[in-house]
Amino acid sequence: MQRYQGGNISHSEFFLIGFSGLKEHRWLLFFPFFLMFALSVVANSILIFVIKTQRSLHSPMCVLIGATSVVNLFLTMSFMPRMLLSFLFNWDGISLTGCLTQMFFINFTGSFQSSILLLMAIDRYVAICIPLHYSDYINTPNCFKFVIASLLRSAIFFVVVAFLDGSLSYCNSNIIDHCFCEHMALVGLACGSTLINNIFGLLIIFLITVFDWVCVFISYVKIFISVFFKASGKSSRKAIHTCTTHIIVLFLNYIYVMVALLSYRIGNSLSPNIRVLISIMYLLFPSCFHPIIYGFKTKDIREQILKAFKSVRNNQVSVK
Repeated sequence: MQRYQGGNISHSEFFLIGFSGLKEHRWLLFFPFFLMFALSVVANSILIFVIKTQRSLHSPMCVLIGATSVVNLFLTMSFMPRMLLSFLFNWDGISLTGCLTQMFFINFTGSFQSSILLLMAIDRYVAICIPLHYSDYINTPNCFKFVIASLLRSAIFFVVVAFLDGSLSYCNSNIIDHCFCEHMALVGLACGSTLINNIFGLLIIFLITVFDWVCVFISYVKIFISVFFKASGKSSRKAIHTCTTHIIVLFLNYIYVMVALLSYRIGNSLSPNIRVLISIMYLLFPSCFHPIIYGFKTKDIREQILKAFKSVRNNQVSVK
């Protein structure tokens, strides 16, 4: 169905044709992406279950790791099932409303994940730099306020993005060369000025992504200054060890963000298939490997996971 705006036809139905260069072999992509999707669901579910059921893991940092896994699950669920069905059955059509809804949930969950990583950095800063005031700052009321503020920030920004994108007239084409609805891919199909949309998109990058990363960077600069100039040798090694897992995840996230941004800056130099693959991996890789990194690098979580697996195996042996 189409509507008319200012004498132009504005498409209200779109087709997601990512990896169209593969043509009739596109269905083969179902298998590698399904395996990654299954890995994400299983790994994050195990981590959430272990953290929820083991009272020894109810520390603020472990709860934040569990929250990260919940966000990872929501993020992959917001686009992976539909993408997999599209590979198998060529279900490429999507309405403008459905496209905007999918885009909102992808952006909303992704930005909230950035907020959780910031809260983890704050937790480490308070624990290492001002440990005597840890319970004053890192407590349930303060964390609740931070989460609510982060949710409101993400919701307000991306509702505005959805409204701005939905008000555009899409008369150029209704073919989106992607596997899910993305702001830049959708706006690129609009006719007329998209200046406001582009400016607001850049504003979000600075007020969410850049702001969070600058705060994380400042937190860790202060942590390292405190550790290397004030702490003793043994305590400094212990403090750095508690930050190692978070630093690895932050570094990987930084790589994902930089690669995704560069893929758009040099988009003309990349094939459409490579650009789409980079965008998918930007969302899917963290969901697959963050729970594995947290599970193996965080000693308390690793021990509880191994304990749970041993308990399951012993129960199976006793039944036999």
